[in-house]
Amino acid sequence: MADLHGLRTVIYSVTDVQSSRDWWKDFLGISPYFDEPFYIGFEVGGFELGLMPSETPTSEGALTYWGVDDVASTVEEACRNGAWVHVEPSDVGGGIVTATVRLPDQAIVGFIYNPHFASK
Repeated sequence: MADLHGLRTVIYSVTDVQSSRDWWKDFLGISPYFDEPFYIGFEVGGFELGLMPSETPTSEGALTYWGVDDVASTVEEACRNGAWVHVEPSDVGGGIVTATVRLPDQAIVGFIYNPHFASK
């Protein structure tokens, strides 16, 4: 049985990450806590709002990530229950580990370990 800690992160794919960062910065009234060309992250009310550059933003909507202590084992558990790996677990910087799986109904579910946020 998976041990999900609640929703942690929503990531929007954007064509112009700098422009999007500036819009969110003005809208939220805060600066991102993580600001690199490959990813920008804002901490909003204990959650992460992420911006990821993409030449063609996903037509599947924003990606959501459930907080977990161990991404790899959670992916394995999901796969034992009929899902398959969409994006392998990987450290995306700052000790943050993410992965996504595709469910039998084709939905994509993300898992994240982020040491910058409380685990539970």
